[in-house]
Amino acid sequence: MTTLQTIQQSIAHELALLDEVMRKQLATSNPLMDKVIDNYLQAKGKLIRPIIVILTAKLFSGVDSKVLAAAASVELLHNASLIHDDIVDQSPTRRGRPTVNAVWDNHIAVLVGDYFVTSSMQQAISTDDVRIIEALCHLGKLLSLGELDQIYNARYHTLTEEAYYRIINYKTASLFVACARMGCYACGIGDHRVETLSRFAELLGMCFQIRDDIFDYFDDEKIGKPTGNDLREGKITLPLLHVLLKLQDEEMIRLSQAETLTDQDIDRLVRYTCTNGGIDYAYDRMNAMRREAVGLLTANFPESEARDNLIELFDYVISRKN
Repeated sequence: MTTLQTIQQSIAHELALLDEVMRKQLATSNPLMDKVIDNYLQAKGKLIRPIIVILTAKLFSGVDSKVLAAAASVELLHNASLIHDDIVDQSPTRRGRPTVNAVWDNHIAVLVGDYFVTSSMQQAISTDDVRIIEALCHLGKLLSLGELDQIYNARYHTLTEEAYYRIINYKTASLFVACARMGCYACGIGDHRVETLSRFAELLGMCFQIRDDIFDYFDDEKIGKPTGNDLREGKITLPLLHVLLKLQDEEMIRLSQAETLTDQDIDRLVRYTCTNGGIDYAYDRMNAMRREAVGLLTANFPESEARDNLIELFDYVISRKN
């Protein structure tokens, strides 16, 4: 059993209730929509984001209907973004199963994604807490800005770590931060602990994306994308970025910014990254973030199963294999 499975098992009851909330929210009178949604829900993700909401709430109190609605809202919005991403990327599979756009078509996939967005909003509104609603709306803005920043950087070759961290903060860590804030708000928490947990979640989310970016440098069927996929799309992520900035090799900088890359180019950039310490540097950054995050939790919250699970979740994110 993996660390994540252990955490999931410890909150199995809450996750079962969350599943009921989401299925009830997504149910329609339209046979086609119900079929598409049921097929989509067959392949559940890791549920890391709603787990953060639940564990954050458990730091303060039990998990009630307000916490579950907050968790459902952010998971539904996350899934909406994945459905829309698959359309843009023309992805045939996700989580080992055909995507909505592959099974049906882009038109239906867009409508299903939109339905998830509005369902997400309905769950947030059902909490009757304007802070939760605002957190969800702000999240939607950041997710869009993160994608646009990434497109801009890929086109105009912005090679700075600051720009990289801003992108992953918007496109990935913002989801984790929203989860922590919602978990706090659902329990009536509005003091300094909200910011403490927000910073913890931000660090966790950035590590999640850095680990995802490391996958691009290794060939593994479990990951679900070919080696160098990010490079083919013009995305220069932390491992290669660090090496380019450190060595200032003009030839390799030009190659990394080429309009199109051959398989040989990809292989050359991957080997260049790995042999010059790019992967090691990315792990060093993740471990530094973990130290800060664990320090925040241990200094501000008493020992509990929820606190231990949040720390274990951080370890899982750094060590995960897919």
